[in-house]
Amino acid sequence: MSTTLTSKGQVTIPKQIRDALDLAPGCAVDFAVNHEGDVLIHKVGARASRKPDRFQAARGKADVIWRTDDLMALLRGES
Repeated sequence: MSTTLTSKGQVTIPKQIRDALDLAPGCAVDFAVNHEGDVLIHKVGARASRKPDRFQAARGKADVIWRTDDLMALLRGES
């Protein structure tokens, strides 16, 4: 698996590696070089330490089941 270094020194971590390490946007990673010159990448901390997703917090909270026509009427101010 290979990737290209940008002019800013950035690389994209391949999806297979991100999945294997359970990396998501905002996760901290640590890089190290071993005695053979191989670069190692480690996930830092737990995934729970990421900033919570504001939409995830709201998912599944509604206790009213809306019909589309009723919701549209409410939003449009129709009686």
